Order: sequence, then C-alpha cells, then structure tokens
Amino acid sequence: MTDRKLWSYKDIAVHIRVQTDTVRSYRKHGLLPPPDHVEAGKPYWFADTIRLWVANRPGNRGRAK
Repeated sequence: MTDRKLWSYKDIAVHIRVQTDTVRSYRKHGLLPPPDHVEAGKPYWFADTIRLWVANRPGNRGRAK
C-alpha cells in the first residue's frame, strides 16, 4: 500500500523527532530527498518518500515511529 499523503517540514520533524528547523537544515545541506511537490514555493514530500529516506539514512537509530 502506498502512502501518498504530502508531508511538510513540520510533519517530517514530528516523524523523526527533531525540531522543524533541523529538517530545514537537512534540506539546505542536501540531506533530504528532493521534494515530491512544491506548492506556493513550499516543498512537500510523500510520506513514503520520507519513510524510505529514514530507513536508509546514515546514523538511523530507529528514531522514527
């Protein structure tokens, strides 16, 4: 089953248990995957995109829900 719900910086931050500014910094430094959608200049990612990124990112210590 595919989860196509779009997540904002805030949604990602909640998922990985960090501050929203940390997620923004990840993107600034090229650590997040490219956004799946941009609306009014704001990036959004599919939930599945972020879950896959969390599962494969270096230093993953099982912090995700």
